[in-house]
Amino acid sequence: MSLSTRGAEAAPLQVTGPAFPAAIRVVDSHTEGEPTRVVVDGWPQPAGRTMAERRERLRREFDHLRASVVLEPRGHAAIVGALLTPPVEPGSAAGVVFFNNVGYLGMCGHGLIGVVTTLHYLGRLGPGVVRIDTPVGTVGAELGADGAVTIENVPAYCHALDVAVEVPGLGRVVGDVAWGGNWFFITHLPGLSVELPNLDALYRATRAILAALREQGITGKDGAEIDHVELSAPPRRADADCRNFVLCPGGEYDRSPCGTGTSAKMATLHARGELALGAPWRQESITGSLFHGWLTAGPAGLVPHIRGRAFVTGEATLRFDPADPFQGGLVP
Repeated sequence: MSLSTRGAEAAPLQVTGPAFPAAIRVVDSHTEGEPTRVVVDGWPQPAGRTMAERRERLRREFDHLRASVVLEPRGHAAIVGALLTPPVEPGSAAGVVFFNNVGYLGMCGHGLIGVVTTLHYLGRLGPGVVRIDTPVGTVGAELGADGAVTIENVPAYCHALDVAVEVPGLGRVVGDVAWGGNWFFITHLPGLSVELPNLDALYRATRAILAALREQGITGKDGAEIDHVELSAPPRRADADCRNFVLCPGGEYDRSPCGTGTSAKMATLHARGELALGAPWRQESITGSLFHGWLTAGPAGLVPHIRGRAFVTGEATLRFDPADPFQGGLVP
C-alpha cells in the first residue's frame, strides 16, 4: 500500500543520526605521562541520581560523543576522557565519569589527579581537600601547595591469590586478581623485560593473558570482567619498589604507574603480608614516572592513597561539522 501524494511532491525521507553539539570545550593534561582530556563545556549532562546511573545514560545515549572526543582525528587511543557533572553526594565538589577509546571506567587514578589539577587551573578549587563522586563511589583528593595531588581511592582488595591461567604461547601463568577501582590480573613474567623498546612483546603477552582469562571464565567478584592486566618487574629507579606495565581495556598501555593498578597491587601485597598499613610503596611506570602510595584502614576495608603530579598541556574547542565524514571519530 502506498500513500497518495496527489497535489504535492512526496517529502524526502529524513534519516537522522546521533546529535552532535556545535562544539565541546576540553582541557588536556598528563599525569606522570598518561593523558587526560577533561570535558568542561558543550556535552549535554546525563540524567541520573547516582554516578553509575549517569555512566549508563552516557553509554546508551551519548556514546557517539565519547568516540568523537577521544578517538582520531580529534584524539588518540591513549587518551582517557573525563566528563564533569554536578555532584550526587552532599559535600562533594563535582562528579566525573571516565571513558576511553572503547568504553567507560569505574575509576581512574591518573585521571582523577588530572581532574583536580584541571579544576585548579580553571580556578574552580584551591589547595586543600576535595571530594569527587565517581561511578564506583566517592573519592577524596588533596591538592598540595607544590601542585602534587594525593587521592584517597575507593576501598581496594585482593579477590584471589595465585590464580593459574593457561595462555597460548606463554604456558601456565600465575597471578593475583584484585580490585583497585577497576579489575586487575597482576603477574610477573620472568624473562620478559618491562622496557619501552620491548612494547611489541609486552602487548602480545598481556593481550594473550587477557584473552585467556575471558576464555577460561576467570573473573573478579560476582563474575565481574577483568579488563586490566598488570605485569610487575624490578624497578630501574633507585627510589622505586617496583616497575609495571599495565594493559588497559582499549588495548593501550598506561604511561603512568596506573592509580587503580597501584591500588590493586598494594592490596595484593597486603594480603601476602608484604605491605603493612601506612608503609610506603613507590610504583614506577614503564616510562619511568612514579606514584607514591600507601594503605590505611577504613570502615569498608583497605583505603589506597596515591600521590602524583599532573600538568595542563592545552585547551581546545572541538568542532563538529555536520559535513565532516569523521564527525563521530574514527571508530575501530
